Amino acid sequence: MPGRTINNDNKGFTLLELMIVIAIIGILATLAQPMFKTAVLKAKEASLKEDLFNLRNCIDQYFGDNGKYPDSLGNLVDKGYMRAIPTDPFTGNSDWTEVPPDTTNADPNNPGESGGIGDVRSKATGTGLNGKAYSEW
Repeated sequence: MPGRTINNDNKGFTLLELMIVIAIIGILATLAQPMFKTAVLKAKEASLKEDLFNLRNCIDQYFGDNGKYPDSLGNLVDKGYMRAIPTDPFTGNSDWTEVPPDTTNADPNNPGESGGIGDVRSKATGTGLNGKAYSEW
């Protein structure tokens, strides 16, 4: 059309372009949220496994050095096997279920093998991603 000029100096986004970008971001956020929740749960479970492994390892070291199991988890700290009792990532407390040692195969000539703490378990309720209750780990 004669006499009409097109102004190409408009720099910016149209409302439609902005709405499309916001919709795409919303869809991606909706898809990522369940994966984020699972990732947090996996991290807590990994921390619980590590804490249980360390506690059990220190109990075994204590037994190997002293010929008897510790009377409490505090003994592991007092004797220098651990710096502190770890906190359960699910309960947020350092309160663990203390399990006495299995004495079914104990040597009857060695009374040091009975009593004390032979194992620890979590006091957390619920079931892990592997289908096993946290209190059975």
